Amino acid sequence: MRELGLQVYQQRRPVVLVFEGWDAAGKGGVIKRFTEKLDPRGFVVFQLARRTAKDKTKHYLYRFWRRLPERGTIAIFDRSWYGPCLGRTRGGLCQRERVEARLQEINAFERQLPISKRS
Repeated sequence: MRELGLQVYQQRRPVVLVFEGWDAAGKGGVIKRFTEKLDPRGFVVFQLARRTAKDKTKHYLYRFWRRLPERGTIAIFDRSWYGPCLGRTRGGLCQRERVEARLQEINAFERQLPISKRS
C-alpha cells in the first residue's frame, strides 16, 4: 500500500476509490485497513451520508464532483454516485425512466473524469 501511495504521488495521478454496499457491511473496516499504510497527506476519505440542505440545491453528482482528487492524491468515497439510483430501484421508489436518465447522467459524469481515460 505504501508503494501504491508513493507511485500515485510520483506519477501525479489522481485516484478515486469507491466503496458501495449496505450499512454495516464492512466498508469502513476495509477502508481503515486500506489506509493504515498510506501516507495521510496523500489521501482523503469522504463518508457521504444523506445530502445536506446545501447539497440539495445542486445536482446530486455535485457533491462528488467537488471532492474529486487533485493530481497525486487518492480520494476514497464511502458511498458511490450509484447509491441514489440503486437504492431507489431496489425499493421500487423510482420509475424506470428516471433510473435510466440517472444512469445516463452517471455515464456522462464518469466520461468527464480525467482518471477514466485509459492509456
